[in-house]
Amino acid sequence: MKKRLAKAERQESLQAYLQENPFATDEDLAEKFGCSIQTIRLDRLELGIPEVRERMKRVAQQNYSLVKSVTDKEIIGELIELELGKRATSLLEVTPEMVSEKSQVCRGHHIYSQANMLAMALIDAEVVLTGSARVRYRRPVYLNERLIATAVLAKRHSNKHLVKVVSKVGAEEVFVGKFIVVSR
Repeated sequence: MKKRLAKAERQESLQAYLQENPFATDEDLAEKFGCSIQTIRLDRLELGIPEVRERMKRVAQQNYSLVKSVTDKEIIGELIELELGKRATSLLEVTPEMVSEKSQVCRGHHIYSQANMLAMALIDAEVVLTGSARVRYRRPVYLNERLIATAVLAKRHSNKHLVKVVSKVGAEEVFVGKFIVVSR
């Protein structure tokens, strides 16, 4: 069992932790700090820290303005990190509309679309097209899981870019894609 922190110490640690992990949920934070979800909510309220959805929305809005190749409506999920020409990260929450009725498994085209659009958003150009893709689905993704895709520019040769995208649920890798995208 974790040692409980004094309120001031917990709040200071909470602020520091959220600087590094802005998308941690109240449930994640409660577990990390060994207190109730209500305590975390009260701490956030006292410190003026918005809930996770609002924190995600703020970061996403800042990042969307940097993207040249696609519009914010075309990006699948929420763009939570973007360093043009280097790396990008997006978050996709699997909703009932995205899963097959019987198995509650997310349909593959949603996972692929998140990765593909993230790879395109990463490239600092007005026009970007997917030339080819090699993808591997490692395990099914289920209803209500949070899919975090991270795209990294692996290699660039002239106007061709090799982008590797890894999608995870928690720490588990569920999808890997290598995309060759062409820019103009």
